Amino acid sequence: MKNPLDRRTFGVAAGAALVAACAPPSAGQDPPPAQDPPAGPREASFERDYDPPSFKPSWKKEQINRALAQDFVIYAHSDLAMTQKLLDREPGLLNAAIDWGGGDWETAMGGASHMGRRDIVELLLSRGARSDLFCAAMLGQIDIVRTWLTLQPALIDAKGPHGFSLHFHAQVGGDSAKATLDYLQSIKQLELKPIPFLNQKPPAAKS
Repeated sequence: MKNPLDRRTFGVAAGAALVAACAPPSAGQDPPPAQDPPAGPREASFERDYDPPSFKPSWKKEQINRALAQDFVIYAHSDLAMTQKLLDREPGLLNAAIDWGGGDWETAMGGASHMGRRDIVELLLSRGARSDLFCAAMLGQIDIVRTWLTLQPALIDAKGPHGFSLHFHAQVGGDSAKATLDYLQSIKQLELKPIPFLNQKPPAAKS
């Protein structure tokens, strides 16, 4: 019995189907719907153009879940109870950092500091979190700020998470950081804009 679909016939049919699939839509025909961009973080493409490091990490332990780390950093901006709850659940979150895109790295300490949440900062410090110059500015620790700027004057232009300056961190520190803000202004005077959330009281803890 002869095969009704020989090679020549198959090739012609396949070619016609390919041309039809690639052809633009005819007049009056709706184009295919545009694809929505993928939700969530997207890792930038990367290919080494240099020799890889000779050290090879062992990866013996699991990494902390990214969504959990993200939630922890977000809650540390404003929610003391949830920050403590997640930290009790996973102590390894303490110094977790999230890249919000383009190298905008932020930790829970960074989020609490630029929001002026002294209560959350103190919780994190009590658990051994790494402090930094921006946290010191918010807390009004003028001796620490002065020492760093004496050693490295260029730090007056350093930027914290989301690009917030040392001046901004001292500003959200309120009255306790006023002397620090005045010191920073004496080095480099900036126009200080009002901060809407500065005088808001923290929400009452959930029962």
